[in-house]
Amino acid sequence: MNTFLKAAVAGLVLAAAGSMASATELRLSHQWSNTDVRHKVAQMVADEVEAAGVDLQIKIFGSQSLFKAREQYKPLSRGQLDMTVLPLSYAGGQQPAFNLTLMPGLVKNHDHAARLSDSPFMDALEAKMAEDDVMVLVHGYLAGGFAGTDRCITKPEDMQGVQIRAAGKSFEQMLAGAGASIASMASSEIYNAMQTGVLQAANTSSSSFVSYRIYEQVKCYTPAGDVALWFMYQPMLINKSAFEALTPEQQAALLAASEKAQAFYLDEAKKEDEASTKVFADAGVEIAQMSAEDFNAWRDLAKETSYKAFVEEVPDGQALLDLALAVE
Repeated sequence: MNTFLKAAVAGLVLAAAGSMASATELRLSHQWSNTDVRHKVAQMVADEVEAAGVDLQIKIFGSQSLFKAREQYKPLSRGQLDMTVLPLSYAGGQQPAFNLTLMPGLVKNHDHAARLSDSPFMDALEAKMAEDDVMVLVHGYLAGGFAGTDRCITKPEDMQGVQIRAAGKSFEQMLAGAGASIASMASSEIYNAMQTGVLQAANTSSSSFVSYRIYEQVKCYTPAGDVALWFMYQPMLINKSAFEALTPEQQAALLAASEKAQAFYLDEAKKEDEASTKVFADAGVEIAQMSAEDFNAWRDLAKETSYKAFVEEVPDGQALLDLALAVE
């Protein structure tokens, strides 16, 4: 190889190395499998950003392979992790206001959830995240329902004397107020608890009801429909300083990808509820529907139990609760 060619090849190698060196990699941690909608949201953002050609890669660590499920927000806020998808209520110990994102009766349905995500209520929560050096890229709520081994559950009176597993402290407070006995356990333990008679009912997400085959143990299922009681805010977050360190082109690509993923997330969340209803019906389980009147009865009970406890525990709790309830 002549001197000129050697110099040209060396220049290309150096240019490639320089390009590789300038590429930014963000690490994203979540607890889900690669078939879960929350992983699909993360993967969509990663794929869109890579396709944008802005020297930005997102490396996804799923199934709790990098951080445990409930241990992701703190390293995110400290800059030890770049991105995550998680239920924000997991960080309720760090920011008690976040417990409002798993509160009975605050969200009626998926379209209402989308309006909440674009409201002064969410602005207030995002301001608290900013205090922790965290910002939201993708808003998203997932819904859930009730299932009973010997009865349908649509209204507070149906809870009298029932041993139930509830998803979240606020739901436990409300259901106890309705006369239920509370059994705390992971959603993965519901099946065996029902099988052995420890539980007569459960409250969890649509996807968990299906993935843990709860339809094999129950007589009646009340899915999320026109109205639902159980909604959990599960956004994609990024460390704010990490975002601000990106180039303007990288930031623009990430925000564009996130906007596309948010629309996908909302659509898929609705589909999960419909899919769970079909799975239970196909298994011969009775399907019950919660009415608007039922929903209002639950919310009235929540005001006397869960909401009251939240306001007592959180200094600006009443103001935040009012902001959420103001969204129609």
